[in-house]
Amino acid sequence: MIELPEKIKKLIGEKNYTIDQIGKSDSTVIVFDNMILKIQTITEESDNEHEMMLWLQDKLPVPKVLAFERKAGLSYLLMSKVEGKMSCDEEYINNPNQLATLLTKGLRGLWQVDIANCPTSFALDRKLQMAQYNVEQNFVDLEDAEPDTYGEHGFRDPSHLLQWLIDNKPEEELVLSHGDFCLPNLFGRKEEVTGYIDLGKTGIADRWQDIALCYRSLLHNYDGTYTGKAYEGFDRNLLFEYLGIEPQWDKIRYYILLDELF
Repeated sequence: MIELPEKIKKLIGEKNYTIDQIGKSDSTVIVFDNMILKIQTITEESDNEHEMMLWLQDKLPVPKVLAFERKAGLSYLLMSKVEGKMSCDEEYINNPNQLATLLTKGLRGLWQVDIANCPTSFALDRKLQMAQYNVEQNFVDLEDAEPDTYGEHGFRDPSHLLQWLIDNKPEEELVLSHGDFCLPNLFGRKEEVTGYIDLGKTGIADRWQDIALCYRSLLHNYDGTYTGKAYEGFDRNLLFEYLGIEPQWDKIRYYILLDELF
């Protein structure tokens, strides 16, 4: 194991652990029986995850911070382990109505949080500045893009996409946004939400940011993109029926494209 800060080492002792391989994060996630240790390069995102987790303690079911240390360019976030199953678990994938219920409760739970004193904002002006930095530093991973984002029927390159995003900014409906509302980041027990994880991108943003990434996650969890196993039963309108809203496909496309630059 990586040489850990002394405080972390004392808290985990000689406990058995496994390494979590789910998701696309560059962090190392070490899973113990009743807690999680997340190790990642110190960034604004890693600091924000710690800050937002503390701020949300009495507002949403998020992990409890047990320790947070920095050492040699890495951050170490030791947190309690949330209960329940990931919403990408087969129990949910094989029961689309149950999954739609859980996701709806997850989204509405975020939206009911009072954002008046939220410490972080990822409203569009800031997100586009962050996207511009990623483009200028060549941080954009072209291999991880949706098939039609670039090329003959898409954008020439990330710079072309960025300019389109700047020129086509939608009107925002600001709420508390998870920022990466994908199925592995929401836990549940049956139809009840038991936890939100991976909070590094959480802050004030347009509600359609989360709806868009949730929709993309649903699509790819059912079509086999992530696991290689495709499932029947994906209805592209089911989530919107449960949310009681009409899908705004232009906004959904916008926020999926914006995420291509992160």
